[in-house]
Amino acid sequence: MKKFIKISLIVLGIIVIGLVLLIFSFIQGMKPDKKKEEKVRVQAEQYLKDNFDNNFEIFDTLYDNMGNFEFEYAAKVMDNKTKTQFLVYYDSETNQMMDTYIAKRWAKDLENEIRPFIRENLGKKSELYVFFDDKVGKELGIDPVNPKSYKEFHVSPTIRITVPRKRSEGDEIVLNEFIKFILVR
Repeated sequence: MKKFIKISLIVLGIIVIGLVLLIFSFIQGMKPDKKKEEKVRVQAEQYLKDNFDNNFEIFDTLYDNMGNFEFEYAAKVMDNKTKTQFLVYYDSETNQMMDTYIAKRWAKDLENEIRPFIRENLGKKSELYVFFDDKVGKELGIDPVNPKSYKEFHVSPTIRITVPRKRSEGDEIVLNEFIKFILVR
């Protein structure tokens, strides 16, 4: 009996030590590296200096510890005129700095245009999200200092509308009206 208890305690001890090491490793992996944060901040400052005017400022950094983005570190930047927040990061595929400014600005502009229609027809509690491809500005060669409207390009945003209620009879009519509303814009 003593041998069984002794073996059980050893196995339990190994499991506990393994769990502690696993938790410690996970917590360490979630913490950003200060040197890498500083590096992306310096790179972003130079990128902003080269490509933008003085109305933009870095206000934070983002560490993608879960692999959700195509980068590990990014600088969070704000356009002080329009209050548009976007990311500047190093793209390892293209080996150059990238930004999401045009995508975020166009999404904000389109969202501001269609929000009144959504609130009027689907209610104030409806949620609206608009997304453009993050690389749309770079792909179309748009100058971020003088950005054009999304209306001047053939681009397709993703629009997500969440209505916090069950489906009603008039929803299909409202959806068709919304499609007409979008196409006229």
